[in-house]
Amino acid sequence: MSMIEVTRDVKNPLLSRREITCNFKGLSGRLKKLEAMDMISKKFNLEGKIVIPVLLKNETGRPVVSGSFYIYEDEKLAKEHLKAAVFARIEKAKGAAVKAEGEAPAEQAEASKEESK
Repeated sequence: MSMIEVTRDVKNPLLSRREITCNFKGLSGRLKKLEAMDMISKKFNLEGKIVIPVLLKNETGRPVVSGSFYIYEDEKLAKEHLKAAVFARIEKAKGAAVKAEGEAPAEQAEASKEESK
């Protein structure tokens, strides 16, 4: 059984986007928007498309996260429909993730230097 349970998958022709609502089982309190975007992209094979996380909500008393996502074919169209702050937050999160990955090896290298002394 998959961790992702799709509750709604609708094509919105008026706004030229696909809207997906799903539940992530067992990830309450641990799921980040970038991780959710990656999981949705892999599950629905959305390489090359713009996936925008709209809402991630933890359910009270259950280890389930409900998520809503918009999938656009064209980035220009997505920027017309959504606020610039949405894209700024996504870029900031991506930058923080890259920075965190880059720091981990450096911290390990420093720790190994201190141990060798």
